[in-house]
Amino acid sequence: MKAMNGAQSLVRTLLAGGIDTCFANPGTSEMHFVAALDQVPGMRCVLCLFEGVATGAADGYARMTGKPAATLLHLGPGLANGLANLHNARKAQVPLVNIVGDHAIYHLYEEAPLTSDVAGFARPVSHWVRSSKAATEVSADGAAAIAAAKSNGGQVATLILPANTAWEEANAAVAVTPAPAPRPLVEDRAVAPIVEVLRSKEAAVLFLGGAGLSERGLHAAGRVAAKTNVRLLAPTSNARIARGVGRVPIPTLPYPLQEAIENLKDVRHLILAGSQRPVAYFAYPGKPAFATPVDCQIHTLVKPEEDVVEALERLAHALDAKSAPHLAQKRLRAEKLSGPMTPESFAAVIAQMIPDQAIVADESLSFGRGLLPATSNSAPHDWLQLTGGAIGIGLPLATGAALACPDRKVMCLQADGSGMYTLQSLWTHAREGLDIVTLILANRTYATLRGELVNVGVTNPGPNALAMLDLHKPILDWTSLAEGMGVEASRAEDTEGLMFQLEKALGRHGPSLIEVVI
Repeated sequence: MKAMNGAQSLVRTLLAGGIDTCFANPGTSEMHFVAALDQVPGMRCVLCLFEGVATGAADGYARMTGKPAATLLHLGPGLANGLANLHNARKAQVPLVNIVGDHAIYHLYEEAPLTSDVAGFARPVSHWVRSSKAATEVSADGAAAIAAAKSNGGQVATLILPANTAWEEANAAVAVTPAPAPRPLVEDRAVAPIVEVLRSKEAAVLFLGGAGLSERGLHAAGRVAAKTNVRLLAPTSNARIARGVGRVPIPTLPYPLQEAIENLKDVRHLILAGSQRPVAYFAYPGKPAFATPVDCQIHTLVKPEEDVVEALERLAHALDAKSAPHLAQKRLRAEKLSGPMTPESFAAVIAQMIPDQAIVADESLSFGRGLLPATSNSAPHDWLQLTGGAIGIGLPLATGAALACPDRKVMCLQADGSGMYTLQSLWTHAREGLDIVTLILANRTYATLRGELVNVGVTNPGPNALAMLDLHKPILDWTSLAEGMGVEASRAEDTEGLMFQLEKALGRHGPSLIEVVI
């Protein structure tokens, strides 16, 4: 077999391990990997103009396919630029393989300008980190990275590729990626106590996360609820929820701590199914860390890394829960809406205009908190959320989802302030011809932080504090920003205008953006 270098062996290994998509922002140290994309056919490489777009897109891709994509990042600073959305990916529990170029091993001792602790940057957002020591080891290292990414239901794996290991001659053989171990099954002894709790008739919540929010997981949970009247609830933010007509509806725990406390105040048993005990996003003076009552008992049916769906189905079987679950039945009637733009009118427009089998990437934040209740009876769709609290995920998430599912329309609901973190995504939308309709909620302020000022006890902020939350002077012109990156754009200032612009955008294929003035 013809000799190949380390970069070529890595591309071959990624393809053999089922990774055929790479979101890239390469630099000098990655040029041999870039060259290998021509020498080894089969890898779709998507250029992103900022590393946070690449890592967020890889997250969105994994959420929709269930398999990892790769990212290609440039040394420590390039990886650091992508850390926020790697944090979100880790919280979403998705499989992802980072390929991070580094200086040649012998050059690391010279303290060149870009020399940094790449592994140190990677560890807080990665479950697995390794730096290749020789070109002959790159293929095996790549196979190990893929195996790590596919383990425990989805992990972030980071492989550091020193430049000399990419250009030096590698082994001709490609390492085989071992099949991932199946998710562990819960033991019967974990199910039996939950059956007793549910038969006690005391107020209980089945708190579903991860695959428990898939259509199959929700169907099993719905059977349990129909049999026992346990209340179904999801965490505030989730990687993916199957929603709409024909699916079991499930509310999410409110984001504001006081509302979450009120939601759970009468609960005596909280049953964790692929989720964790709900903790406040932040600590507040004089307020509790957890939303559950102090006398609420916490039970674990199944851990996030275990087989959540199987556990829910076994619970339903143990309860002899044969009756059909309650499904969202009646689809919303299409009607013309008009009037000023309010959270309620915006939610009503989205609710009736979500296309069949659409994917919704939601980073609407404060203005969009009424969206989930309003869209329960929309057309069947998948809803993707910000999982780790690091803003700037919406546009990249939509990018990855659209590349994963080119036959499905993607709607991106994006707050304007957080959208500015990764607006470079729009260029990739145009370059790749992605079928994404982006709605920018332009309130021209960090509205969530205005609420947080009150939450931490600042009731009378002064002009300096308020200036830190204001996006006027100058106003962000999203239509110009989008058009400057090749995306067709328009503006809607009332509900009727939004319906008109959205109907037009949904009726065509390709990227478009609507700036919704709120």
